Amino acid sequence: MVKRLSTLTAVFVILMSGSLSAGAQNTAGITQVQPPRPGSSDAYTLHVDAEEVVLNCTVLDSKGELVNDLTKSDFKVFEDKALQKVISLQHQDTPVSIGLLVDNSGSMSTKRAAVAAAALDLVKASNPQDESFVINFSDQAYLDQDFTSDLNQLQKGLSHLSLSGGTALYDTVVTAADKMERSATRPRKVLIVITDGDDNASKLTLDNAIHRVQDMQGPIIYSIGLLFGDDRSRHAKRDLQALSSETGGISFFPNSLKDIDSVAAEVARNIRNQYAIAYHSPQASNGGYHTVKVETKASGHGKLTVYTRPGYRSRQSSSGITHKP
Repeated sequence: MVKRLSTLTAVFVILMSGSLSAGAQNTAGITQVQPPRPGSSDAYTLHVDAEEVVLNCTVLDSKGELVNDLTKSDFKVFEDKALQKVISLQHQDTPVSIGLLVDNSGSMSTKRAAVAAAALDLVKASNPQDESFVINFSDQAYLDQDFTSDLNQLQKGLSHLSLSGGTALYDTVVTAADKMERSATRPRKVLIVITDGDDNASKLTLDNAIHRVQDMQGPIIYSIGLLFGDDRSRHAKRDLQALSSETGGISFFPNSLKDIDSVAAEVARNIRNQYAIAYHSPQASNGGYHTVKVETKASGHGKLTVYTRPGYRSRQSSSGITHKP
């Protein structure tokens, strides 16, 4: 069943939903995850530490290849330009909640078949315990498949076509992030945006969208821009790069439709090979926005680039429970 999504409706639901449970999110917007106990019916156990910040990081070398052999001592973390002590480093394939946001505007008519196939292959290459939803968008966003791990259902969601109207990318990103906030159940959250052009139909601006996602400690955004040929746009490329870099993700720009499947496979590998770096922040419970920078150097590697979110917004709370904005 297709559901038309409205950003304003999603925000209203958040405002009416009250506060999060103590196990849902701490004042730094971070959750800690422990594997299920043997014999337990719970998939994941979340523990709150009001001063602990966890950063999901992807590390690439100068050739753009994943680097998966780093240790805790190889990383330096700075918060508000002050060096922090890394207390733990994990590198494991934990399940992810994924939102597939696929441009359904008229300009995508010759691309949708390849895009749908690549998006489905991306899910196949991901952790089997991941959950995914599908939003097809033009000037409106439609939830064509809610969270599921069923590939057949996801394929049906990706096959719902309208191929008309404009492109409301910014509104769709915020609506999808709101949905993640309300109903995602996996430890990590990712949005994957696939589009071929500029936003020309949103009520929100690019900055509005980025700040809204950051304020809710929202998902990492990976973007795939189909901007080749006559569709190439510096403005669209800048937007996608900003959405990804400001949330800790990576943007990709394949040279042709033939390359989209390999790009989708690369996105899946990146998601499954992240480091989780934890540190105790002296500012996490004080409220406000805090900048974060992560650096790494390791013997045997040249220049390494770390992709992670550039900061987080903490909220004051005497109980250690974060309340919805």
